[in-house]
Amino acid sequence: MKELAPVRTVDLFPVERQELLTLLEQLSADDWERPTICDGWSVKDLAAHVLGDDLGVLSRRRDGQSTAFIEVDTWDALVAELNVWNEQWVAASRRLSPRLLIELLTITGNDLFHYLKSLDPNAMGGPVNWAGPEAAPVWMDTAREYTEHWLHQQQMRDALKQPGLLGPELYGPVLATFVRALPQTYRDVEAEDGTHVTLVVTGDAGGEWSLVKQEGGWALGSGEAGAPDATAPAVATATVDERLAWRLFTKGLTDEQARDAVRIEGDRALGEHVLRAVAIIA
Repeated sequence: MKELAPVRTVDLFPVERQELLTLLEQLSADDWERPTICDGWSVKDLAAHVLGDDLGVLSRRRDGQSTAFIEVDTWDALVAELNVWNEQWVAASRRLSPRLLIELLTITGNDLFHYLKSLDPNAMGGPVNWAGPEAAPVWMDTAREYTEHWLHQQQMRDALKQPGLLGPELYGPVLATFVRALPQTYRDVEAEDGTHVTLVVTGDAGGEWSLVKQEGGWALGSGEAGAPDATAPAVATATVDERLAWRLFTKGLTDEQARDAVRIEGDRALGEHVLRAVAIIA
């Protein structure tokens, strides 16, 4: 397998945002109120949530606004507090008109792009929680932010029965970022060094990634892992269609749907840990 390359997404932000604005500008009043997979949230609510994400990043990171930070000690506390913040923001934003939401998303999208573009992508920043507790390079945090934007637009498109953004340009980097959750997913899985798991996402935007147990941890790379160590024969391959891969990583499938969506070959118990991968804070 090859060492993973950084996922460079900053120049995709204006492209993704224009796709979103074009989508929203054509909606009817009924369309704005269509329910989404996010429990209790309409298309309009999701658009407001994206606006809140933009404002949060700009206030917290660009401007250093202290009240825009969540200070907690545990993962569960972070999830709980973030859910409260999100619900409060969305509830307040229901007072906004669709036209104003579009205008504000245009402004914040432009400001966010220029801010992210100004950063050194190779500098070290804070952790991307679902990928692990270690400090992560700025490009990884930027890619995480991009996946959030892409995901919420995809959820709106699903609710509206509109074609998704599943082409290689916009979707490929999402998958390349989501797979960074795999080492964290497998962190507590006991296996001998040389054991490996391969994830294959079929389709034009897909790819192949391998997770190998070595020196007490799990290392992720692209492509095939090669032959396993002779003393550690456990091998598994998980294959999923690109149309379902994003749902797998974002809790968009039930346990039963995930088992049906992913084909496991080799050591089934080892491979099925892929079904537990989560690349969002939820």
